[in-house]
Amino acid sequence: MSTEIEVVEEVRPAAVESFGGGGAGRERSRNDVYAAAAYGDMEKLRRLVEVGGCSVCKPDGLGYYALQWAALNNRCVAAQYIIRHGGDVNAVDHTGQTALHWSAARGAIKVADLLLQEGARINTADKCGYQTTHVAAQHGHTAFLYHIISKWNADADVPDNDGRSPLHWAAYKGFADCIRLLLFLDADVGRKDKEGCTPLHWAAMQGNSEACEELVRVGKEELTVTDNTGLTPVQLASDRNYQQVVHFLENAQKQLDQKFYWNSGFGKFFNLGFAPLLWVIILLLLVTYTSSIIMGSDLPKLRSGFGFLAWLGALLASAGLVMLYRCSR
Repeated sequence: MSTEIEVVEEVRPAAVESFGGGGAGRERSRNDVYAAAAYGDMEKLRRLVEVGGCSVCKPDGLGYYALQWAALNNRCVAAQYIIRHGGDVNAVDHTGQTALHWSAARGAIKVADLLLQEGARINTADKCGYQTTHVAAQHGHTAFLYHIISKWNADADVPDNDGRSPLHWAAYKGFADCIRLLLFLDADVGRKDKEGCTPLHWAAMQGNSEACEELVRVGKEELTVTDNTGLTPVQLASDRNYQQVVHFLENAQKQLDQKFYWNSGFGKFFNLGFAPLLWVIILLLLVTYTSSIIMGSDLPKLRSGFGFLAWLGALLASAGLVMLYRCSR
């Protein structure tokens, strides 16, 4: 089984290189609308567009749009200017990504809000099937993820082309906070991707112990799930010699086995401890008290006052027996 997942590049190294080089290359790159948008240089951006006649609607030599560069660096003013001058908020590059995808890669909440207010589609998927929630989970931007899900109704559990949800990605990368958020939002902890792997498989495969702890906390049953090759999460961790993860998952498996035992009919009976014995003793004492003391023919008949107290004691003892039964169960 493949152990690698294709990941959206966080910084787009090849593209950023043109803005981070030295000497003449840097000066030349700073004189186009893409660099001005990336740096948020509004003076140059206005001059290039309004005086130089440069377009903000066309992609650069690498296939990326000025609006994407502004979104990547959370340049709200530049992004708004580009949109006002014809920039398409839903324009896609050669990978199928929009400016909103790029804002997710950096966790840029303000510019994401701007794009969505201007009509950006929250559910646009790129060529890999990644939506905004996938990209945010891939980069561990928990606050961004919560914002677009809670405010803009982004899908917290949508699968990509390989059947992997944002929870798969957060587990693969080991972002425990993202995992907690997605689990709180009822993401499916048992979802399988095209390789039959659950999020726990990917967390175990990468040796992400904290991610495994969070996933097991809400889904111990996933410990026994096998992927398409017949391997469980603990076997995948063992194959890669992640001993800490293996130890944790094995202990969790033992607890799961014990839970199944104690939930069985035989286990439930012994799980009651001494309660059944107490039931029997109290019941026998109550029957003996009633038959020998209250109803006994060989003893003087109780007067009405004492008879009332005797029966009240029997009634209270019976009520106590019922409460003991309820508590012990």
